[in-house]
Amino acid sequence: MPSRIRKLVGMVAMLAFLFGWVVAAIAIADHLPKHPAIDLIYFLVVGTAWGLPLFPLMKWMNQQPKPKG
Repeated sequence: MPSRIRKLVGMVAMLAFLFGWVVAAIAIADHLPKHPAIDLIYFLVVGTAWGLPLFPLMKWMNQQPKPKG
């Protein structure tokens, strides 16, 4: 797959994933006890953990195309 197409597909996948991540994070936060410390810890964890599932996608997006032949 050409590099430009792979990056386009990866970008669309990242945007879709992040949209779902934010929606899920907000939905889960609605069910947590209402306390500022819990909110702080939850959103610190959720706000930084989104990158872990995207590392394989970013690696795939940035790999060099294999030569033909």
